[in-house]
Amino acid sequence: MGEAVEICVEQITSEGPTIHHQNSADKSKEYHSLQVIERAMRVSDIHSASVRMEECSLELDLNQQREANPQEAWLPITESRKGNFFSSLFLLLSSGIGIQALLLPVAFVALGWFWGILCLTLAFIWQLYTIWLLVHLHESVPGTRYSRFLHLSIAAFGEKLGKMITIFPVMYLSGGTCVMLIITGGGTMKLFHQLLCGDEAVCIAKSPTGAVWYLIFMCSAILVAQFCPNLNSVARVSLLGAITAVGYCTLVWALSISKGQPDGVSYDPSKAVGSKIDRVRGVLNALGIIALAFRGHNVVLEIQGTIPSNDKQPSHKLMWRGVTTSYLLIALCIFPLAIVGYWAYGNMIITNGGGLLVAFSTIHGNKIPKFLMGAIYLLLIINCITTFQIYAMVVFDNLEMRYTGKKNQPCPRWVRSGFRFFFGGFTYFVSVALPFLGSLAAFIGGIALPLTLSYPCFIWIAINKPSHSSKMWCFNMGLGCLGVGLSVVLVGAALWDLIVKGIDANFFNPQ
Repeated sequence: MGEAVEICVEQITSEGPTIHHQNSADKSKEYHSLQVIERAMRVSDIHSASVRMEECSLELDLNQQREANPQEAWLPITESRKGNFFSSLFLLLSSGIGIQALLLPVAFVALGWFWGILCLTLAFIWQLYTIWLLVHLHESVPGTRYSRFLHLSIAAFGEKLGKMITIFPVMYLSGGTCVMLIITGGGTMKLFHQLLCGDEAVCIAKSPTGAVWYLIFMCSAILVAQFCPNLNSVARVSLLGAITAVGYCTLVWALSISKGQPDGVSYDPSKAVGSKIDRVRGVLNALGIIALAFRGHNVVLEIQGTIPSNDKQPSHKLMWRGVTTSYLLIALCIFPLAIVGYWAYGNMIITNGGGLLVAFSTIHGNKIPKFLMGAIYLLLIINCITTFQIYAMVVFDNLEMRYTGKKNQPCPRWVRSGFRFFFGGFTYFVSVALPFLGSLAAFIGGIALPLTLSYPCFIWIAINKPSHSSKMWCFNMGLGCLGVGLSVVLVGAALWDLIVKGIDANFFNPQ
């Protein structure tokens, strides 16, 4: 770091005025003009020196960070800190919009118009507030950047408790999301193939099995991962993911409006269930659908870790701009999906498979041109592949962290590729072994829900240590406890639903 200082000083001091005065007493006017020029050049030199000092300050800040923990420069999440507003925007959009948003109209069936919109709005504000906390906790300790949720949790609660309450939800929301993306993407590939086959029985009969479609999807995702060495490089891919996410969401609700309502649409929640107990169970499951519609909290700190930071331009400023812009676009996707989906199909959305895309293709499938349905499937497949890169990067980072910690050197390229192939093979095995994992999403997701709604509140209290009588302490403590209570209720409701409805446990038999 001392060499960097010397270089900066040399560059600044070596850039001085180089005016040679003429020693002629006869030319006072010319001498006066030279003095004016010299003063102007000194001002210019002072300005250029200050600019150079700022550049050196940025360079020194980066050198200090890397000297404090050289391992940070070797790991996929923090290897490149050249992110900006647009990279954070694309990563947040791609990771924040998921196929679970297509289930929101199902929640409205149990809650009705008023309570459905109110609960969705409150959940959106709640999770946006916890993201605000995370963004500002990223550099809550001067000179330290918490670029991983696990590290922030350890700093707040200690190593033992921090790991105990954080490792499972972080790994499930990363690795588990990748498994669900394989199941969703592989299943959508099969639907896309069937659409191309049309009514040809021979083509349909020769269609690959579900396990083969999962394999095709996984190989495609891991192939893309080989060209994305770090999280910042995924931003280019996530641009495509953001476009496709907004695209298929917009197509689904816009086409639902254009085709109108089918006959027999009803909005009466009492007609959707048979008994009061079933209605209570339906309301609890509806709250779970809304709570799990928002995702991406486990990668917020990681995305912010790709943005450069210094005293004059801390990373939270650019990151918060990216968050507000991306979540405005996410709201413009999620709210129309929920409201238009419920308006178009009402209670029929349950009888047609329990999802907006399924209801749309079942009710209007014959009226929709093939190229539009194919476009929706294709956009969904591409979005799943690009989103896979973001969530898998958390696991890649963890694997490489263990390697670099033992070897005290960066991962060679062949080792990095090996980790990616290993993770792809593992997630493929889980997706084939447990193709019904989507049926357990509400139960397992409820266990991981505190990471989204509660942990940021408790971490803020633990790190900032406000007075127990302050408004922020009371607000965050109350919100965190409410999130934990909601998680317990939703896990119980999901378990209750599994007991009543049962589960089609088709081990090693993906459809």
